[in-house]
Amino acid sequence: MYRYDEFDAKFVAERVAQFRGQVARRLSGELNEDEFKPLRLMNGLYLQLHAYMLRIAVPYGTLNARQMRMLAHIARRYDKGYGHFTTRQNIQFNWPKLIDVPDILADLATVEMHAIQTSGNCIRNVTADHFAGAAADEIEDPRPLAEIVRQWSSLHPEFVFLPRKFKIAVSGSPHDRAALKFHDMAIEIVRNAAGETGYRVLIGGGMGRTPYVGFVIGEFVAKEDILAFLESAMRVYNQSGRRDNKYKARVKILANALGPEEMHRQVMREFEEIKQAGTLQVPREELDRIDAYFAPPQFEALPDEIPKGDADFENWAKTNTHPHRAPGYAIATISLKPIGGVPGDATDAQMDALADLMDAYGIEEIRVSHEQNLVLPHVRKKDLPAIHARLKALDLATPNAGLITDIIACPGLDYCDLANARSIPIAQDLSRRFADLARQQDIGELKIKISGCINACGHHHAGHIGILGVDKKGVEFYQLQLGGSGAEDASIGDIMGPGFGEHEIAGAVERVVDLYLKERQGGERFLDTYRRIGMEPFKNVAYGAEAYAVHPG
Repeated sequence: MYRYDEFDAKFVAERVAQFRGQVARRLSGELNEDEFKPLRLMNGLYLQLHAYMLRIAVPYGTLNARQMRMLAHIARRYDKGYGHFTTRQNIQFNWPKLIDVPDILADLATVEMHAIQTSGNCIRNVTADHFAGAAADEIEDPRPLAEIVRQWSSLHPEFVFLPRKFKIAVSGSPHDRAALKFHDMAIEIVRNAAGETGYRVLIGGGMGRTPYVGFVIGEFVAKEDILAFLESAMRVYNQSGRRDNKYKARVKILANALGPEEMHRQVMREFEEIKQAGTLQVPREELDRIDAYFAPPQFEALPDEIPKGDADFENWAKTNTHPHRAPGYAIATISLKPIGGVPGDATDAQMDALADLMDAYGIEEIRVSHEQNLVLPHVRKKDLPAIHARLKALDLATPNAGLITDIIACPGLDYCDLANARSIPIAQDLSRRFADLARQQDIGELKIKISGCINACGHHHAGHIGILGVDKKGVEFYQLQLGGSGAEDASIGDIMGPGFGEHEIAGAVERVVDLYLKERQGGERFLDTYRRIGMEPFKNVAYGAEAYAVHPG
């Protein structure tokens, strides 16, 4: 994985010292909250319902054991003993004291981590396929490009005060595991008819108040031109994005107002101008230098069989391991969704133990997925039973990756001052209701995603079943959406109708799932059945005989 050079280390250390001074001025009263707010946001520090929240960047979701131990240390020393992994491949700590934050950032700097650009109207943490470098279907590892984009976008003088925040994702596989089409801008590594690899660039996707699926503005951008192309698109957005209305300021609004043809025309006009100067071409030697940081481990010649084990292991191996490009190896998903647990949370003890596990089995890195799980990318199949046993002892071996209890949920009204409703109790209720593993396996792939407000941090628009929490006159209601997808067949879920009360939403979801089981044909997923038969049958059963709550007023 990428290692800081002297410039990186100096840059992060100077930023820590600068913020330490700003915090001291805030604590002394020299700065009031209004003056301090833009400074803390530049360092990933939010002020939530009950306390400050610090969001730490995990570039393209990759951590080594040393970094994981540092996160455990921060959870233990400065927080309440846990951290929350998010859909943006970041980690958040919900209870730091303001006086401690400079020390937290200093500790992070010792392991090449920081919180810069995890908030504010700038280019945020660059995300990537969590199976990068390991997936059997991969054309090329997307992380070297993600690292180049990270370096280009970090405190880019032209793009530190954009109209709104800007999120970029990168993937190198035909199967989209990075939700590309729901990003402000996305890069897909593709191969042309001549066998050359290049980049397909999409723009204008996003969720929130006005969801859109992104569209292509660059069908095949040459590798050396990618930064020039990204800079061109950013310039169009920076110059023409709205700054008078924060709800219409994201690039998705501009891109969809202009339309694909006009957006492409404006980007290409900037692109040709930048290319004339030639200053943004990425030299081949620089591409090779970054590539070298992401060289895969030396794979051994091993038997390509997963050893037999007990029923718990067999279930876990069936659900939570995935094909690896090297024979004898597997990708293993560590579920952060125990039955009745809080999606995405990990304790300090769990994080420490995971770092020990990585050391014990020669695993150099671990990934944070946008589905709020962790991933071991290069596991020898022969080690899977022992790894499973250690995960089971840590309550990290729930065999539910991709199943109905693998629920994505934002922190909701339990923490977030933007939320209208709680997400966590709804996720826990659904998880317990569908706890039976045989039933989960029978249902198959089904992605439930829950957001506590329209900002969609829980990606409800892209859930096969999406749940949006809303507030009506001080009462929490939950609106169902069906048919969303964040994969290569991206779609925005359809809204069912009036919301359900807090104690009714799980029952409504169960009736929807039961109808799917009754109506499905062959090997159809829930999403396939919904797309075939439409909303009406599901709506009829969801509201069926059981009383349901309608929005007051």
